[in-house]
Formats: sequence, C-alpha cells, structure tokens
Amino acid sequence: MDVSKIRADFPTVRKGSSVYLDNACQSLKPDQVIRKMVEYYEEYPSCGGRSVHSMATRVSTEVDETREKMARFFGSDDPRCFVFTKNATEGLNTVALGLDLGFGDVVLTSDTEHNSNHVQWFRVQERGIKRRFFRTSERGEFDIEAYKEAVTRDVKAVSVTQTSNVTGVTYPIKEMAEIAHDAGAVIAVDGAQAAPHIHVDMIDLDVDFYSASMHKMLAPTGVGMLYGKEEALKSLRPLMYGGGTVGLTTYDSVKTSPAPEKFEAGLLNYSGIIGTSAALDYLSGIGMKEVEAYEISLQRIIQEAIEEMPEVSVVGPEDPASRGGIFSFNVKGLSSHDVAVMMDSIGGVMVRSGMHCAHPFFESRNLEGSVRASVYIYNDRGDIERFLSTLRKIIKAFSK
Repeated sequence: MDVSKIRADFPTVRKGSSVYLDNACQSLKPDQVIRKMVEYYEEYPSCGGRSVHSMATRVSTEVDETREKMARFFGSDDPRCFVFTKNATEGLNTVALGLDLGFGDVVLTSDTEHNSNHVQWFRVQERGIKRRFFRTSERGEFDIEAYKEAVTRDVKAVSVTQTSNVTGVTYPIKEMAEIAHDAGAVIAVDGAQAAPHIHVDMIDLDVDFYSASMHKMLAPTGVGMLYGKEEALKSLRPLMYGGGTVGLTTYDSVKTSPAPEKFEAGLLNYSGIIGTSAALDYLSGIGMKEVEAYEISLQRIIQEAIEEMPEVSVVGPEDPASRGGIFSFNVKGLSSHDVAVMMDSIGGVMVRSGMHCAHPFFESRNLEGSVRASVYIYNDRGDIERFLSTLRKIIKAFSK
C-alpha cells in the first residue's frame, strides 16, 4: 500500500495545511471520484431509467454498472439485492419501518447504537412492539453471552451496528446472525463504520439487511446503500412511493415494482452514484484487508504515545487492534469540545467532539462525550505525529 501515492490523489491532502482526522464522519474525496462526478454534469446530465435518448441511456448504464460493482465489492452475485439510498440512516429507517412486525414482537439492539439505529424504533414501539437492549462492557466491548441471553424466541428482529462509531469495536456479525436465525429472527446491520474499513462479504455474514454510507468511503455525499436478501426485500415495505417505484397505476390500483426499484422513489442522485463507482474502484485497487491492517498500524503509534500521557483516558478498548480506525478519548480537566477547538486552532488537526450521535452510550457511563480522532488510507505517520504533538501541547498548557 503506497500511502504517498494515495495522498497525491486527494486535493485536500495536497494542500498540506491541515490534518484531517474526522473520517468516521466523512472521508475526503480523491481526484478520480471528483472527475467522475464532473463527467456526469458536463457530458450526460440526464435522467436514468426513464427517457430513451442517448444521454439518459448513458446514465442508466452507469447506474447499472455501479450497482454491479457494489455487489462484487460486498461479495454478492446479485446486484438487484442492492438499493441506492442517500445514506445508511435511510436504509436503517427503511428496514425498521418496513418490517412486518406485530404487537408484542421484540426488537433487539445493543447499548452502543448510533441514533440512526435507535430513534426510529420509538416509532415502531407505537405499534405495540417491544424494545430490548443487550449490554456491552463499560468500554463498549461485545459480550457474546449477554447477546445469546437476550436473543429469546419473542425476538423477531435484531438490529445492530457492526462497528461502533464511538469505540471502534467490531461485533462478530456472522456469529450473531447465526444465533438470530436459530431463534427465528431477522438481522439488520448498520455497516456505516465497518464498510469503509474492513472486508465485508454479505454471503459470508448471512445477514438479512445491511446499510452503509458511501460518503464515508471516498464517495460523494448523498449516496448510501441498503442490501437485502431477495426474499427479505420482497416482503419489506418501502419507506416512500413515487416515480420509479411502480410498474403501473390506475385510478384505483397500484402495481409496485420489484426490488431494487420499489425502494428508489423519484430521481436518484446520479452524479453521486456515478462518483461511487470510482470510489469502489479506488478501494478495490487497494484491498480492504490492506486498509484494515494499515489503520491498525496507525492506531499502534497512537496507543504507544498515549501510554506516556496519564492525562488521557481512552473511551473504548486500549488494544489498537480492537478499535479499528477510531480513537476516542478525553483529557483530564477539559471538555471534548475545548480539546477539538484547540486541536484545530493550535495544530490544524481536525477531530470530532461530543457524543457522536450515540447519546445513550455516554449517558449510561456518566460521560459528557469524547474527542474522536479517526484515520483513513491517506493519513500517514506525519499526520499522527502532528496530532500527538498538538495533544501534548494542549495537555501541558491546559490540563489540570
């Protein structure tokens, strides 16, 4: 993995004025993705799947090819199992609000979920559906026994994150899916923080649904994906209806299109989808196992350094291999927001602060939030050293 070559592909990195460590929110975009989006707007800015003129046909072809690439990237041989959404949040909401759950059925989630896999279940509870949580450790580490105990016969759906956006902990989804299926439950996965950083194979995981955000994996904003097994998508109700989702309507009837079209209401984000094609090519050229290994190597540098900083407490596992590309922490005597502002103003290092849309995790552990530094393929050792140097300056000047 040639990091210097990768860095040269990113306009923001080439400027060299700052260090971007907010990748868990959104990744930077390489030239290849930007050019592909510009190509759409300059050469064929038209509608796909509707008109039959040459520009529209080009759009339809590009969209179909992106869907096929997405299937290959995620280990599937069926592109029609992949629905384009605007982000993982839309995919998770589509599943939660579209499942055929009845009064008294139980939905199981973890205690570390992002709000995108939390708040929509309150709407489902209005129909008499019950909610249950399984606990993780104080550091957010997965407990297989706690999960097994929670998956009882009244659980009809399990909806969990694969990788926590707070701690970086990755759950054993394949094993969890087997346990859920043995109990008669479907399993839906929030893969927003996993898909950009580790190898994900839908067939191997055997999940019923999987949602991801492309903007976290080099692609443009406004594009996500929802994967579903063929039968699972067939029985799932769409979140929205409109143009593109129906085959034929009359004044008193509607014939809904099959998946994926029945979930893709209205005009799609064509430039974003076409840009996603280039992003998938880029990551495929590197290899996701290489991405994972590289990020862990950067985390090891961080961990070795903070062991000499008693003022820093880790939110999540201390083992770098157990937190992927995410390092959440607090500095004694300082709020996470103050640390983030000083990181930027003193060192030009951009990190995230607060509760990271996972309020229950922090509230249940009496934490006011954390600073989150998250790495990706274009970050190098120099970026990490600059982050650590800035952190040392902040501790020396302001920590009590």
